Formats: sequence, structure tokens, C-alpha cells
Amino acid sequence: MKKARHDDLIALYENPIENACDIKEGQTFLCEELKKPEGLCESAWESMLPFVMTLAYGGENIYGGWMKNSRSAMVSCNDGFRPVSFYLEALD
Repeated sequence: MKKARHDDLIALYENPIENACDIKEGQTFLCEELKKPEGLCESAWESMLPFVMTLAYGGENIYGGWMKNSRSAMVSCNDGFRPVSFYLEALD
């Protein structure tokens, strides 16, 4: 996982909020039975759930061969001010 922060956009457009994202770089989550992992924000989960479902049900090559691991995907949450990228991988 990797985080970014666009302070220029935050200053221009966002109302002040606290704790928008408490996820730490390098943190890992395990999804069991397609339930949102504890500690993962709802917005991030909604962004990645279609990819998680595809991988959980045996889908491969989601991006047509872009990924080195055919049973993986790289997705980002939909927070345009503080996007977080997640590497998803199906486990055996």
C-alpha cells in the first residue's frame, strides 16, 4: 500500500476534517468471506470490492496481462485528496 496527499487541492476545495484516513503505509489486510477487513475505511473497501470479488472467485488477468502476478490487482481508493493505492493478491 502507498499513500499520497494533495495539500494544494485540500486547501482549495476541502472543508477541514480530522482523521480522514488512518491507514499506515505497509499495513496489510486479510479479507475473509468477502467481509470488509477491520480497520479498512468504507470508501477504500467500496473501491476495491469488485476486484476482491473477482480474485476471490478465481478471476485472473484483470488488466489483460499488466500485472506480473495474474492473480493480483492494483487499485486506489476514491479519495482524490489523499488517494491510497492497494495491491490485492489472491491467496491459496
